[in-house]
Amino acid sequence: MHTNKRWQACHNGGNMSEVVKPIAEWGAAIMEVLGIFIIAVFAIYALIYGAIRLLKQDKTESLFLQVRQSLGRGILLGLEFLVAADIIYTVAVELTFKRVGILAIIVLIRTFLSFSLEVELTGRWPWQKKK
Repeated sequence: MHTNKRWQACHNGGNMSEVVKPIAEWGAAIMEVLGIFIIAVFAIYALIYGAIRLLKQDKTESLFLQVRQSLGRGILLGLEFLVAADIIYTVAVELTFKRVGILAIIVLIRTFLSFSLEVELTGRWPWQKKK
């Protein structure tokens, strides 16, 4: 049989949040680590790629744009994971008006950053057709 007291309490009609809360905390932590890892890996990749291309004496203008786009894509992807972590934590762990307000501000800021980066990387608004 199950020896975990939380699982037994839930299985015997106890509070489901006793089981979900630790899972959500771990899930949110993993998502945060993934987001940070993705941003760091893309930053390191962009720097190494840029340095190698610079040593080969490629055109610095095109090199700058490629490094910038690679870094921007990594930041965008990492931000998505960080937003997901905040949503998981708020909804499953600490659902209070204060926490929801903080989440709304965080999501708003990160959405604005993502939107700005997307415009910077593509040179067009997201609703405009690709050229």
